[in-house]
Amino acid sequence: MSAIVTEELVTAPFDPRFPNQNQTRYCWQSYVDFHRCQKIKGEDFAPCEYFQKVYKSVCPNSWIEKWDSQREAGTFPKKI
Repeated sequence: MSAIVTEELVTAPFDPRFPNQNQTRYCWQSYVDFHRCQKIKGEDFAPCEYFQKVYKSVCPNSWIEKWDSQREAGTFPKKI
């Protein structure tokens, strides 16, 4: 029998750079910031997790999966 994993869901905090209801840019920028932070500071750098929590709560899962596959294939449209 498989174990059920529970994860605490937390909404991303307000960011004054993205004041409108449309959170698409907030999603995109948080995803890029997380991966840049990991690349520069290393995967074990705890403050990078803030960006990951934001993009996981704001971005649709299908976008995240698409961007992950693009990064792996080297076709991601932004330099990280």
